Amino acid sequence: MQPNKTYIIAEAGVNHNGSLDTAKKLVDTASEAGANAVKFQTFRADNFVSKKAEKADYQKQTTSNSESQYEMIKKLELTEDAHKELIAYCKQKSIEFLSTPFDHDSIELLHRLGLQTFKIPSGEITNLPYLEHIGRFNKKIILSTGMATLGEIESAIDVLTKAGTEREKISVLHANTEYPTPMHDVNLRAMQTIGAAFGLPYGYSDHTLGIEVPIAAVALGATIIEKHFTLDKNLPGPDHKASLEPQELVAMVKAIRNIEQALGSAIKGPSPSEAKNKPIARKSLVAKTAIKKGEIFSEQNLAVKRPGHGISPMRWHEVIGKQAERDYAEDELI
Repeated sequence: MQPNKTYIIAEAGVNHNGSLDTAKKLVDTASEAGANAVKFQTFRADNFVSKKAEKADYQKQTTSNSESQYEMIKKLELTEDAHKELIAYCKQKSIEFLSTPFDHDSIELLHRLGLQTFKIPSGEITNLPYLEHIGRFNKKIILSTGMATLGEIESAIDVLTKAGTEREKISVLHANTEYPTPMHDVNLRAMQTIGAAFGLPYGYSDHTLGIEVPIAAVALGATIIEKHFTLDKNLPGPDHKASLEPQELVAMVKAIRNIEQALGSAIKGPSPSEAKNKPIARKSLVAKTAIKKGEIFSEQNLAVKRPGHGISPMRWHEVIGKQAERDYAEDELI
């Protein structure tokens, strides 16, 4: 991660719908938008979803009610060969490949494939064996905290560090797991609370509609932004409707980069670009009427007008009562 630069994760997730070709198009989209990383999901349905598990409400609304969560998830698996091909393709496109593992076999696969960063999803923050497994690798970790209390976040960090991960390698993301997240439930200030509580880099994993909330998060100090995107919101699948389309992803990245520049320095003073405006926008003491040499400067014969390269009006009281040392024409700088 570059200093003072937001690490933007374009989350493809399962929006490839099981197609490697679609996954590559998602990589293209993320790369062209200027994201730092594109993130997928690595899982074996048999390892992490019971055949009796119910779908989340948003999944029921966006997928067929005739299939179970297991059946829905099973169709969205990526093979090991697909992972290898996507990793190679991401290198070709100069974007980092990331994936979230959802089970122990997937953790091992991503480790074996050489990933240097593990993204832990909100649902695994209370999964102690999972956290210990990842913690043992001592790699960079991005921890999402949807549904979690500060105490649960603290416990997860404690498990990771005791397992072997250096604390400074951990970043924490504020998140809300409702798809889409209603604005009144975003609670963006909680992101800063997380940063203050743990003294770790913090960011925001966004599931709201639109792009304004992740942009606001950057203004509030987020160093990582994660956002779902898709090729088309109307595609079948659980996450497409709450995802950005390509042109929206481009707009979000551009806006974040603008905000990074706008945050600038905490030092207050005239900027290089506005220095030239001082003599134009500020004012000076001028002769309100013609003034003869020897005449006393007063409120009756002095005025404050542009331009601003004469005596500053802040010296008004210093000049009032002084004697004119020469003649002044109306509007002439004193």
